[in-house]
Amino acid sequence: MTNATRFWDFIAERYARQPVADEAAYQAKLRVSREYFRPDMQVLEFGCGTGSTAIAHAPYVAHIRGIDISPKMIDIARRKAAAAGIDNLGFEVSSIDALDAGAARYDAVMGHSILHLVDAPEAVIAKVHALLKPGGVFISSTMCLGDSLTQRIIKAVVSLGAVVGLLPSLTAFTQQALRDTLLAAGFEIAHSWQPKPGAAVFIVARKPDNAVPAA
Repeated sequence: MTNATRFWDFIAERYARQPVADEAAYQAKLRVSREYFRPDMQVLEFGCGTGSTAIAHAPYVAHIRGIDISPKMIDIARRKAAAAGIDNLGFEVSSIDALDAGAARYDAVMGHSILHLVDAPEAVIAKVHALLKPGGVFISSTMCLGDSLTQRIIKAVVSLGAVVGLLPSLTAFTQQALRDTLLAAGFEIAHSWQPKPGAAVFIVARKPDNAVPAA
């Protein structure tokens, strides 16, 4: 078990009880996401946590596959889906690194509050591009910790915690660096919004219709 898995397992129950920090912004992100959904879509969410966003979106698509590295997060997500009577989604313990990118299979991929926590975000974004069908969308919400001094200090503290095995690692994106990474991977930016300074940046990135499938 990795340090990151231990950390998220440890906080899973507490995380599940926490209210959304900015409910109005969260609801706005849900509404914008649904503008890109269709009833026949196959959707992947990596870093799905306790499943709240997948459960909220499930009625608008054919199926959602939610994955997370934390078994306890996945257990909570499954319980919540069962309680809600949602049957067109499945949750499993996995990471995006473990998925086969040999064929473009998803109409949409979601990655909320996760890109700044992965070890190699450029590789993850490239993997998402490969997993998407041409015309598919990558919907993400990412903390850009490189945009202010306060956020850089937070990043330094969290990085120190990661070194000693207490906290997950963190990437200090700036908004421009995040956009540049998405563009370099072959995406087009369809929508970008930051609710307020210091908040996570919400981006809908589209894989062009004429994108060449991964070999």
